[in-house]
Amino acid sequence: MSDAKDKDKRPIIIRKVGGGHGGHHGGAWKVAYADFVTAMMAFFMVMWIMGMDPTTKDSIQGYFQNPVGFKKGFGAGQNPLSSGNALRHEGPRTVAVAPREAQRNRFQETADRIRERIEQDVQLTGLSGNFEITVTNEGMRIEMTDAGSSDAFFALGSAVPRPLAIRAFTIIGEELTRINNPIIIEGHTDAKQYGTVNYTNWELSGDRANAARRLLVTGGIVPNRVLEVRGLADRHLRDPCKPFDAANRRVSILLPYEGPDPTPGGPTPRPLPDCS
Repeated sequence: MSDAKDKDKRPIIIRKVGGGHGGHHGGAWKVAYADFVTAMMAFFMVMWIMGMDPTTKDSIQGYFQNPVGFKKGFGAGQNPLSSGNALRHEGPRTVAVAPREAQRNRFQETADRIRERIEQDVQLTGLSGNFEITVTNEGMRIEMTDAGSSDAFFALGSAVPRPLAIRAFTIIGEELTRINNPIIIEGHTDAKQYGTVNYTNWELSGDRANAARRLLVTGGIVPNRVLEVRGLADRHLRDPCKPFDAANRRVSILLPYEGPDPTPGGPTPRPLPDCS
């Protein structure tokens, strides 16, 4: 009996076995949260890029096509630390090429549309040869000359545009609204001296360029896109070998590229004419 009573008097010991925390206190949520933050960051970057102007978008596209301006260059030598298969830094030139190529493509498309409209326009029938549109390393240049027509766009010695000039500049202005490049307008004369001491070829060429500016604005060009209006008189003859030729009387519209020039040394200068 005493043994039974002693057993009843023994203290009852309760052992608690420590267990892990519940599954909701684990680390899986951190991975899911990191994925969420990454997705949100990508979303806001896309929204930010969509709000940029086309030139900036082209620059970003060029960056991702060739990240950080690097490319593989395989040079001579056995030392892998010199040139071999090492990455060679190309600087800003590689990034700038992509937007310039995109601008060149837009220039070509715009030039084709202008040519097509001029050729199909009833009022400008027979004057397609008076228009020259070129896309070069400088940008897109549109020239309206008096070649073969003497005074199709402006009367001799006058800065008042004729109806054909009004029609032509209006068409050009409408098409140039499709692109955003800045605009420079130049007026040129031939070597024959017009006017008086107070009104020379300088004033005449400048007034013709300014008349062209007003007509482009009538066609839809935003005024602040015009960077310069230049009157160059006979200082940049189209045909230096024939200084009095009607082709030298012209108005030029230049749309330069936006962004840095990737060509070493910039645009190639025009060669000197050989008039021999």
